[in-house]
Amino acid sequence: MRLLVIEDHAPLRKTLARGLRDAGYAVDTTGSGVDGLWYAQNHPYDVVILDIMLPGIDGFELLAKLRGDGNTTHVLILTARDAVADRVTGLDLGADDYLVKPFAFDELIARLRAMVRRQYDRVDPVIRVGSLEVDTRARRARRAGRAVVLSAREYALLEYLAHRAGQIVSRTELWDHAYDVAAEPGSNVLDVHISHLRKKIDDGHGDKLIHTRRGQGYVLGEER
Repeated sequence: MRLLVIEDHAPLRKTLARGLRDAGYAVDTTGSGVDGLWYAQNHPYDVVILDIMLPGIDGFELLAKLRGDGNTTHVLILTARDAVADRVTGLDLGADDYLVKPFAFDELIARLRAMVRRQYDRVDPVIRVGSLEVDTRARRARRAGRAVVLSAREYALLEYLAHRAGQIVSRTELWDHAYDVAAEPGSNVLDVHISHLRKKIDDGHGDKLIHTRRGQGYVLGEER
């Protein structure tokens, strides 16, 4: 999943980015409200983590502009402003969640997971596709009861495919949701990761779960 962190305090922004990447997310960051609005308007993020007190335009104005433009990306406000009036304002402007600093990083991660589940209309953190189980809470996968050892990037691709199980997912969609702006879109890195993922998920099993649709993308699911 791909996140945008808009936070003007550089040490916290760097800490958040490092922690979120270690947790397996693709992360873009900026300390500017103006730049943050541009990023959010021009890239398909799963969640935007938004501070309120920002240079250029503040978080409330940024959020109002996003929602006014019809942008439905999930937004989690992360701020030191803990007054009830601020929470009400943020939620009324269209934020999906509001977390006050200082905060526990594990709680932030849990809130992000919950928002992603809601985005794909899921309640159970474990996604089951045939004999495959993808545990989005533990970020682990099992096939036919056996653990599948995945790199962070392989897991990110698998989780996105699992959320979209049974649907054709284009290469562009996979790239947009599993890689950040620092990745090179012209490289064959996606092909390499999908190849490795397919071997780990399907090798040794008669029923294959990762299927290629030529000219369209990939499908995770049982063949019918």
